[in-house]
Amino acid sequence: QVQLVESGGGSVQAGGSLRLSCAASKSTYNDDYMGWFRQAPGKERDRVALIYSDGTTTYADSVKGRFTISKDNAKNTLYLQMTNLKPEDTAMYYCAADPVLPRLWIGRPNYWGQGTQVTVSS
Repeated sequence: QVQLVESGGGSVQAGGSLRLSCAASKSTYNDDYMGWFRQAPGKERDRVALIYSDGTTTYADSVKGRFTISKDNAKNTLYLQMTNLKPEDTAMYYCAADPVLPRLWIGRPNYWGQGTQVTVSS
């Protein structure tokens, strides 16, 4: 069983930055694919960024050039550095992990964190 715990959310003004962290209960990074998703009120949960077990990263078009996903294997922690934040980035952000990439890609991973709220004001 993997437990994922997010932190780092908060309220910022447009143009600001935040770094989200996701601490895992066990060392998943050598085998699992991991990622960040977000869900705004009344909307579906969308994929934001993924990082593969070999370090390859993918991003949603809406965050390319502004967000960076990374991981620290020694600390069992996944990060999402968010810069130049916009009001439309306001959402609950979730960390996710799965050993099978297609499940993560379609937003059906085995493991979810509880979420951390990001609010961007104009």
